[in-house]
Amino acid sequence: MTSPFHTLRYRHHRYGFRAADWRREALRTNLWLVPALESLLAVVLWAGTVALDRTAYNGRLHFPDWVLAGSADGARQVLTTVAAAVITVVGLVFSITIVALTLASTQFGPRMLRNFIRDRGTQLTLGTFVASFLYMILVLVAVGPGPHGDFVPHLSITVALALTVIDLAMLIYFINHIAKAIQLPEVIAAIAGDLARAIAEQGGADASGVDGRERGLSSAELLSRMESAGAVIPTPASGYLQYLRHDRLIRIARESEAVIHLPYRPGHFLVEGSPLAVVWPAEAAPHVAANLAKGQVTGPYRTLTQDISFGIDQLVEIAIRALSPAVNDTFTALTCIDWLSDCLCRITLGWRPQRIHRDRHGYVRVIAYQVDYDRLVQRAFEKIRQAAAGMPAVMIRQLDALHKVGEQTVYPERRKVLLVQAQLILNSCDATVPEAVDRRDVELRYQALLALCGTPQPGDASALPFLTRISPRP
Repeated sequence: MTSPFHTLRYRHHRYGFRAADWRREALRTNLWLVPALESLLAVVLWAGTVALDRTAYNGRLHFPDWVLAGSADGARQVLTTVAAAVITVVGLVFSITIVALTLASTQFGPRMLRNFIRDRGTQLTLGTFVASFLYMILVLVAVGPGPHGDFVPHLSITVALALTVIDLAMLIYFINHIAKAIQLPEVIAAIAGDLARAIAEQGGADASGVDGRERGLSSAELLSRMESAGAVIPTPASGYLQYLRHDRLIRIARESEAVIHLPYRPGHFLVEGSPLAVVWPAEAAPHVAANLAKGQVTGPYRTLTQDISFGIDQLVEIAIRALSPAVNDTFTALTCIDWLSDCLCRITLGWRPQRIHRDRHGYVRVIAYQVDYDRLVQRAFEKIRQAAAGMPAVMIRQLDALHKVGEQTVYPERRKVLLVQAQLILNSCDATVPEAVDRRDVELRYQALLALCGTPQPGDASALPFLTRISPRP
C-alpha cells in the first residue's frame, strides 16, 4: 500500500514471485521485528558511545563543549527519570495501537487488521521507544566506580537525551499518523494502491525460461490423461493456499519427468484430505508428494502475494459493511466502487496470468489454476449489488463504474461480461426501487453503457445471447 500502509514491491522473477519476497512479507506482518532490530542497533550504539566514554575517562580523548558533564548521582537521576518517562510512553503507544486495531476490526472488518499490523509507521514508533529505553538502561548500568573515580559516560548521557528528543518527535508523528490512518478514505485508497501494484506484478505472463520451443504434449492432452490415469495428492493440512513457488514445482516435476496439475489457486481454502494436486504419470506421485510442501504454503489467512481477488474482496467488504442497516454509510460504499473501477480498468488492460508453466526445455511441467476476468468482475460487483437493493445511488455508481471499465476494454467478450453485470443491476432496480424517476436515472446509465459497447437495445433479439447470459463461476 501507499502511505500510511506502504507495502513491499514484489520483484518479478522468471517463474513468478521469489520465495525471498514471500519470507519478507511474512516477516513484515508483525509488531516485533522492527523493535527487535532497533533494539539491536541500540546495543551497538551503546557499545560505541561507552567505548568512547572510557577512552575519554582514561584521558586519551577530549569531548567538545556540547557534551554534557556532571556527577555520577546526577547522571543516575537523569537517566532514571528519562527512562521511566520513555517506558510510560511506550505503554501509551501500545494502548493507542490496540485501540486502532480494535477500531479497524469493528469498522473495517477483521481482515483489515493485517494492514494495520504491517504499518511501518507504527512499527518504527514502537521500535524507537523500546530501543531508546534499552539504551538508557544500559547507560545507567555503565555508571559506576572506576580506577580514577566514578565513571560517568558523558557522551552516552548526551546521546540518551538526544534520543529523548527523537522520541518526542516520533510521538507527535505517531499521533498524526494514527489519526490519518484510521480515516476510511485513507484505508480504502491504501488498499486500492496495494491491489493496483499486485495487479501490475501478477497480471503479466511469466517468462518460463523456455528456449523458444514448445515440446511434448499439449496442456489439453495432459489434462485428459490426468483425468483418466493421474494420481491425486491429498492436502496435508487445512487452510488457505497462500503461495505457490512455481520454480520449485517445475523442478520437482522435472526430477520425476512428471506433470503437476494444481486445481486450486492462492486464496482458495483447502480441507485436509481433499485433492491438492494431480500428477501424471501416476508412478511419479510418491516423489512429488514427498516434496510438494517445498513448493506451496498454506496458512490461516489470505494474502495479496498471489491472490488479487483478496484485494477486491477487502474493498467489497468495506462497501457492504457501509451499506448494512447498522451503518448506513452510502458514501463510503460509493468510494469503494470508485476504487474498484480503477482496479478493474488495470485488470482489463493487462490481466494475462499464466496457467501453463514449462521447464527450460519447453515441456509442460505445471498447470496451475488462475482466476479469470469474468470472476474478478463478478466479485467486484455482485455482493455490492445484492447489498444495495432499493438504493438507486449505489446502482448508478456501479453502472458508471462499468462504463469506465468499458471505456478501457477492447475485447468484445470482456464487454459482454460487463453488460451481464449491468443487466443484473437493472433487474435489481426494477424489482426494488419504487420511484419511477429513480428507475429512469438508473436506466439512463444502463443505456449509456449499451451505447458505449455498440450493443443493440434489449428489444432486439440479437442482444439476448449476452444480455441474459450469466457467466459460470469457476
